[in-house]
Amino acid sequence: MSDREGRIVGVSGNMVVAEFSGDVMQNELAYAVSGKEELKAEVIRVRGNLVEMQVFESTDGLRVGDAIRFSGGLLSVSLGPGILAQVYDGLQNPLHLLAEEHGFFLKRGSYLTPLDEEKKWEFNPDIDTGSRVQGGDWIGWVQEGIFKHRIMVPFALDGDWKIKKIAEKGSYRVEDTVAELKNSRGDSRKVTLMQEWPVKIPITAYREKLRPKEPLITKIRIVDTITPIARGGTYCIPGPFGAGKTVLQQITSRHAEVDIVVIAACGERAGEVVETLREFPELEDPRTGRSLMERTIIICNTSSMPVAARESSVYTAVTIAEYYRQMGLNVLLLADSTSRWAQAMREMSGRLEEIPGEEAFPAYLESRIASFYERAGIVRLNDNSIGSITIGGTVSPAGGNFEEPVTQSTLKVVGAFLGLSRERSDARKYPSVDPLDSWSKYDSFIDSGQVQFARELLFRSSEIDQMMKVVGEEGTTLGDFVDYLKGDFIDDVYLQQNAYDKVEGATSAERQTHVFGVLVRILKSELKFEDKDDARHFFQEIRQDFRNWNYAEWETDEFKELEKKLLEKVSAKAEAGIGEESDEKSLQPN
Repeated sequence: MSDREGRIVGVSGNMVVAEFSGDVMQNELAYAVSGKEELKAEVIRVRGNLVEMQVFESTDGLRVGDAIRFSGGLLSVSLGPGILAQVYDGLQNPLHLLAEEHGFFLKRGSYLTPLDEEKKWEFNPDIDTGSRVQGGDWIGWVQEGIFKHRIMVPFALDGDWKIKKIAEKGSYRVEDTVAELKNSRGDSRKVTLMQEWPVKIPITAYREKLRPKEPLITKIRIVDTITPIARGGTYCIPGPFGAGKTVLQQITSRHAEVDIVVIAACGERAGEVVETLREFPELEDPRTGRSLMERTIIICNTSSMPVAARESSVYTAVTIAEYYRQMGLNVLLLADSTSRWAQAMREMSGRLEEIPGEEAFPAYLESRIASFYERAGIVRLNDNSIGSITIGGTVSPAGGNFEEPVTQSTLKVVGAFLGLSRERSDARKYPSVDPLDSWSKYDSFIDSGQVQFARELLFRSSEIDQMMKVVGEEGTTLGDFVDYLKGDFIDDVYLQQNAYDKVEGATSAERQTHVFGVLVRILKSELKFEDKDDARHFFQEIRQDFRNWNYAEWETDEFKELEKKLLEKVSAKAEAGIGEESDEKSLQPN
């Protein structure tokens, strides 16, 4: 047995135990040899001369005595031009090429190169011979879709290096040398259009990491106003089955003001993944008018694939996101669903016979989740340009129970919580984000005083609604009933949004600021009603007017006319019974 080989001594599901001689490191990539097939695996624990590995493929047919070949390197991804618009599995195999080669039932142990090795890219140098560089510096670019794909000094290089030679402008393959570097010790290094990077090690080739402050505009009103997300921040979307997690993520990926979208389908049902694969090429990107897929990367690992591959899909996705962040781009990473990843960790932990934590999840569940979300953030690169990764993960708690370990571990590390409600989704209130349970540590672009007023009114309305379920409508005062109607009005005309309408489906920051300001002024106005029926009739009438206003194009004559009509009705009601305290001028259109 050579130093780079071992022998299987036990197989348990996706875990293989092997004995070895020589040196083996934690997280090393290995191959379990079964006949002519070599199955990728990762070393997850070393004990004496035994290693325990998780295999990323089905282990059917593996037997005691089969060979293990250790690669000497870590599980890595290939980073270079050609990644955009691709659909990969968790091991970065291009799925469309696998389908062409093996049909729709993918062959076990078949691995393809992630990047097209024959395609030529037009390289444009940005640096001269003799220049000093360090890991992560830009030396040139190639055009990839609508973006300048930066060719960078390998991230793993430490210290200062000197450009010994730089290629002239021309066409090159990803493995062609475009630069030669040399350091003060005389070491030399060739630079190609691509480089390899271990997926479980964050890319840190930047000057500093900054605190997320700027809001990320998603054009979803309830998110941007009530539970804002910061560019470079983190958020989670927990909710029961069928509450709209995947749809909310797809709407976010389409309308959020980011450059690149990376979707990690880590264990979702195959049907949902297929829907994503079919829809994205057909969706029009609002920013470019072209296919949304042109700035999207999908890492696909369905629930029917081996559980160990769920972990690799999460780390592959975040590493690719970091790569594009190093180009000064804003990246949105959507993980769907981290619960499936956690379940895979629980299964592997059980096979390793580790001491279980709550609900049999491993004791290190929280630290694993934290290490994933910590790879988000805004960074200042070596040339002072700014790049960011915003990470949003869905959680699928059994029965919609937010007290279960995965949800609670996630809540400790994210900056915003968008909790989906079964009650709201059953009532067809979409997005079904519960404004009372959800929260955010980030600031919105809308005035915080207005947001606080609306939130307090929503809480007050909910309390009165609960009270009326006990004592009935007749048991409440007129003032309380009006507060209930005002909260219900906010929910109906602002928090709910029709994602299928061209105008209503995406509300710009400017429009949100204006509309929410008008909404708050209406709710703060002193309105006098004769009785509860009068109040109910009034809010039903202006509710329809407000909805029509939502469907009008921003700043068109129709938009201004509908706003004027709405405010005239409110002003007339305010004039009816309000004396010196009325604020009629505040209700006039700007």
